[in-house]
Amino acid sequence: MNQNTITSISERQTLSDQVFHDLKEAIIKGDLAQGSKITEDEIAKQYGISRGPLREAIRRLEGLRLLVRKPHAGTRVVTLTHSMMEEIYTVREALEGMSARLAATRMSDDDIGELHQLLKKHESTIDQSQGKEYFQREGDLDFHFRIAQASNNQWLMDLLSSELYQLLRMCRHRSSQTPERPLRALQEHKQITEAIAQRDPELAELLMRRHISGAWKIVKDILDNESIEKDTQP
Repeated sequence: MNQNTITSISERQTLSDQVFHDLKEAIIKGDLAQGSKITEDEIAKQYGISRGPLREAIRRLEGLRLLVRKPHAGTRVVTLTHSMMEEIYTVREALEGMSARLAATRMSDDDIGELHQLLKKHESTIDQSQGKEYFQREGDLDFHFRIAQASNNQWLMDLLSSELYQLLRMCRHRSSQTPERPLRALQEHKQITEAIAQRDPELAELLMRRHISGAWKIVKDILDNESIEKDTQP
């Protein structure tokens, strides 16, 4: 394989990675509406990308269940239905509750210190938005991701860090923009962290479950109100 071929493959992978990242964030933040059709020609023109790397990015997004390919309907952004979101939050409450329980006994003192520092950064971000938003970036800057890692349980980490994680980010983005939710969520994160610091697994799990249950109630109210609005439209 000559140098030109290696460079071409590298450039193709870089383009595909960039489109994958941009589309993923657009879906999670709602910039690409749920149920909207993905048109390859438009995206290729927008990014100045050929069909090959574009289709690689689309396949990866399908693997994360953020895009769904339907017969005779093409590829569309996933639609989080009421029943689907309820199931996701039910699973999330159980898995993340267990993660918090395990983190309370397995997380190092240094990692707990870093978690406190992370929440200080989050608090600053919320202040900058005047308390209107609490959207955590993917990976190590995500409180829930850190707790999953701290469980030191590979099954939990895999379950909470794969396609479920991206769907959860979509759900969390909905609830995080509700008035008063950002500050309340931050306070609940601090309480969970304190329970972990006190090495109290029962309390850590209880607080995490309560935190996620509260988030589901907010999302459920949003969905119920949207349903009422649709029913009352002429």
